[in-house]
Amino acid sequence: MKQGPRNLITDVPGLRVGNAEDQDIKTGVTVLIGDRPFTAAVHIMGGAPGTRETDLLQPDRLVQEVDALVLAGGSAFGLDAGSGVADALREQGRGFLVGDQRVPIVPGAILFDLMNGGAKDWVENPYRALGRAALDQASETFALGTRGAGTGATTANLKGGLGSASVALPCGVTVGALVAVNPVGAVTMGDGPEFWAAPFEMGAEFGGRGYGRHDPGRAPRYKGDQGGNTTIAIVATDAALTQAQAARMAIAAHDGMARAILPSHTQFDGDLVFAAATGAMPLPDPGRDALQLGHAAATCLARAIARGVYHATPAPGDGLPTWQDRFG
Repeated sequence: MKQGPRNLITDVPGLRVGNAEDQDIKTGVTVLIGDRPFTAAVHIMGGAPGTRETDLLQPDRLVQEVDALVLAGGSAFGLDAGSGVADALREQGRGFLVGDQRVPIVPGAILFDLMNGGAKDWVENPYRALGRAALDQASETFALGTRGAGTGATTANLKGGLGSASVALPCGVTVGALVAVNPVGAVTMGDGPEFWAAPFEMGAEFGGRGYGRHDPGRAPRYKGDQGGNTTIAIVATDAALTQAQAARMAIAAHDGMARAILPSHTQFDGDLVFAAATGAMPLPDPGRDALQLGHAAATCLARAIARGVYHATPAPGDGLPTWQDRFG
């Protein structure tokens, strides 16, 4: 396996990502959009999720494809970002056809960033406008770190951020990951700069610091306020998958979250992974290649988590240092 040319989820052909943020509020929205509707699924392992339209992402539901996926800050307020995206897509004539009406299908998930030092005294919910703005910015290239849904994200000891990574498989299929990193736990080992995801780093994509030394008797590091958390992610591929197969890819991708964050999937996190499949590439060997897809999704997600924190940048009012400020 090797990195895709951009090392972004948009190395999967036909996908674009847009970010919008408000640096005063310290929050933002990230949108994944396809050139056409794509198969999607979801798997939730955290104990405190916040979601929009995830019930329809089951294999027995009527709608099998979605128009976009949304990641947002803002806790429950951030769910309104999906409405802004749906409004804009309807204006474009996109959506599931019901009679003479188009209904855009826009599942989403949120993280909690309401206590990160930003100005949260808004009168009107800002997330609908941020969702529309993020969609307007959708492109094959986009910035990582303190952008989009990762703008106000934090970890136990460092600023969080928006991360992405990709890999090209020998069978010709591409896999990518996109993640907003905001866990109750830590992504680095002990007091050092080494990432838990180090065994899966390709090149020096998040600093090349290698492996740290872990004391197995040391208790995990947690945020002081255990209410402000959740890591939300998307793994994507150009493989032709059913909704059930996409769900298995999302399940496998959670391994990457567990490899990159200690601890993960706690009752204080709403950890969630969406899976997206554009269907452009048939799997030459469905059995073997499906195994490879799950492995690639997990490793991409672990790498993306480290990259999100590695690329975070400082901003006024921050309560935590960035990785670059502390170790760069």
